[in-house]
Amino acid sequence: MASVQSLTASVHQRLANALSAALPEAADADPLLRRSDRADYQANGILALAKKAKANPRELAAQVVARVESGDVIKDVEVSGPGFLNVTITDGAITENLAARYADPDGRLGVPYAENPGTTVIDYAQPNVAKEMHVGHLRSAVIGDAVVQILEFVGEKVVRRHHIGDWGTQFGMLIQYLIEHPHELDHKEGEVSGEEAMSNLNRLYKASRALFDSDEEFKTRARRRVVDLQAGEPETLALWQKFVDESKIYFYSVFDKLDMEIRDPDVVGESGYNDMLDETCRLLEESGVAVDSEGALCVFFDDIKGPDGNPVPLIVRKSDGGYGYAATDLSAIRDRVFNLKANTLLYVVDARQSLHFRMVFETARRAGWLNEDVTAEQLAFGTVLGKDGKPFKTREGETVRLVDLLDEAIDRATAVVREKAGKVGLTEEEIVENGRYVGIGAVKYADLSTSAVRDYKFDLDQMVSLNGDTSVYLQYAYARIQSILRKSGDARPAAHPELALAPAERALGLHLDQFGELLLEVAQGHEPHKLAAYLYQLASHLTTFYDQCQVLSDDNPREVVENRLFLVDLTARTLHQGMALLGIRTPERL
Repeated sequence: MASVQSLTASVHQRLANALSAALPEAADADPLLRRSDRADYQANGILALAKKAKANPRELAAQVVARVESGDVIKDVEVSGPGFLNVTITDGAITENLAARYADPDGRLGVPYAENPGTTVIDYAQPNVAKEMHVGHLRSAVIGDAVVQILEFVGEKVVRRHHIGDWGTQFGMLIQYLIEHPHELDHKEGEVSGEEAMSNLNRLYKASRALFDSDEEFKTRARRRVVDLQAGEPETLALWQKFVDESKIYFYSVFDKLDMEIRDPDVVGESGYNDMLDETCRLLEESGVAVDSEGALCVFFDDIKGPDGNPVPLIVRKSDGGYGYAATDLSAIRDRVFNLKANTLLYVVDARQSLHFRMVFETARRAGWLNEDVTAEQLAFGTVLGKDGKPFKTREGETVRLVDLLDEAIDRATAVVREKAGKVGLTEEEIVENGRYVGIGAVKYADLSTSAVRDYKFDLDQMVSLNGDTSVYLQYAYARIQSILRKSGDARPAAHPELALAPAERALGLHLDQFGELLLEVAQGHEPHKLAAYLYQLASHLTTFYDQCQVLSDDNPREVVENRLFLVDLTARTLHQGMALLGIRTPERL
């Protein structure tokens, strides 16, 4: 089914036609249409056009009004103030537009696809091998997953990349210890849980570190093992792979708890670009983008200086011949541009790494790997704070384990669900399942409802509250609609465009109409917080609607009951779809 044109677009087109008829030289002018609390819409574009044409703005506005096509969509247009246009649309147009969205056989609610979809490679959820995931890993995973879902929904081809930390000097220590204690990671596939896998890795890391710090001979053997790893010696590589595989058991268990899909082919860590590092350096050196500086291969920038006023370089290859993050990141850009044919590279990475990525992207532009047709962007995110406004730590001052944080959220949410369970007759199995959906949803929504670049406070009391801007509020709104639909008897949702709409019905309908345009805006700007804000406003409109318009009432004509059931069902479908794009479940009963 073709996408459904929004009422906003329809009104915009009619005003633009009238404007070009009244002022032919303004054929491509924008009426600057927006929602208004004075009418359904207000158009503000005439003031600037009148000034440019040296015309009286109110007179020009009156000429436009005289040429507006009214009737099926536009009910009334009036001139306001110095030349604003206040536009009211017909009740029938609202209902007919929503009915077209409701009837979409593809289940897309009439949401259009992006006009020129391309290929986006998104780099997110980047844990480190043999290390525990902590609260700092939360935002990259949650924001990245939401952006993936939204981009795919509007038709973008998305290639997911999890750039895990799976390379470096610490593996010499770990591998050498495993060679000398060969059965430390022995178990059959599928025999250990994620927690057990992490426990194994923690135990092995602590033991190897203790030996490395106390035994000079072991330290020497461990450093030689790094050379073997970098040279690709088969036994060393096989043992390195054991650490990667053990870590993946743990990673995947955490992502499963987060209700996120992580696919093995999408996990391409630092090691995936090893074979490209030499060539990346050669290309940068031959093109003059990188130069030798005291034995290191560096890229310099006029506008990036350190505290001493001297230029801060991007070190691509160290003076000892080793490679840093820059070489790997630049090689990844080459792979993503030339092999994966990406138009957009998106990096969901902590804002504290902004300088690094600014230098990497500029280097890639100088090398010709990025240009007007291929762009790179860091979707930088802020820090998760505790209730005290300081970086989130345990009482002992330690970094919070991600799995502990998620378990606590699930426990708190399960208690909230259990408190209400008797009223709707939930089974113990449903309480447990819904507790997980509510808890994980609460964590995700708190993150996603904040602009990514801002810090936010992790406050579970607020997150699982039934009141305010929380995912629980939205989930209960959805479940409440499902309850009404179950109680509707033989009455079925059906649109009745001939009916007049109450103010709360109009407000709800006009907000539903904005869903498609909003999603395209969110996808283009990579801004899931705007979708969260839209859904909260939708649930708020629904609450007002409930207060003012009884859905199931013997006093209402059948057509009114059917039309209101249709409105709430479309609201439920929009909530369900919007929440799914944020990675949040909507239980049928809560």
